[in-house]
Amino acid sequence: MKGASASDNLFQILSVTQGKWGERIAENIAANAPTDWVVHSWAAPRVLPPIVDDPEDFLPPSLPQVDLVLALGEVSGLVQLIPDIVKMTGAKAVVAPIDRNESVPPGLATQLTQWLKEMNVPVALPKPFCSLAEDSINRNPLVETYDDPLIQRFAAHFGKPEFQVTVEDEKIVAVEVERDSACGCAKYVADNLIGVKVDEAVEKTGMLHHHFPCLASMNQDRDYNDTLMHVSGHFLQDAIKEGLGSNLSTLYIKPAGHVDENP
Repeated sequence: MKGASASDNLFQILSVTQGKWGERIAENIAANAPTDWVVHSWAAPRVLPPIVDDPEDFLPPSLPQVDLVLALGEVSGLVQLIPDIVKMTGAKAVVAPIDRNESVPPGLATQLTQWLKEMNVPVALPKPFCSLAEDSINRNPLVETYDDPLIQRFAAHFGKPEFQVTVEDEKIVAVEVERDSACGCAKYVADNLIGVKVDEAVEKTGMLHHHFPCLASMNQDRDYNDTLMHVSGHFLQDAIKEGLGSNLSTLYIKPAGHVDENP
């Protein structure tokens, strides 16, 4: 049985999930995608062997034809299925986010990149997922650039958070989400910052990020010397700082010797 063909006008995406982390991401993307996107989903087996000798034993008889595969696996075995999923779907690009090193170990990430390169299929492995921008992934010292129109089309809407913040009387009165986290955390933060004082917004953002909750790993990452959950939180706090712009700086940067007339 063959799946439907990917349309030149529609952006066809296949979200491959294995559990709560991926399911939440897939549901948020499907619920908030632009109208010219079609988001399919396939729940892969939750239990896969560390080494997958016969991928066809774990794949369905058919999958839809798509433009991009979003690989949201939670064990390393899923990574080994990605080349076969790409073949089945005809996908022209892959996004395989790393919110846990256990799901995409460094050596396997290198292998996946090589496998897909041989298939002439670009792949982005943002670590964490909310580091995906329209031309780069990751945070220093791991920043990498990329140039693929399909991944860029996805990253224009989901990935590294971006906000436009409106302030009146040193309080936040509106927050527009220009790019949501794939899991929906940025929208959750935006909805809960209304009425918050500007000088409390960055700290409040960090608290909301944990309360959402972020499902990125709390294990120490040797590349960042921090946890991926904390790295994710830093992206959100930086985005709020940028959204606040001069509204934030005027509260912290004052001429030397300045004294408020009305403390």
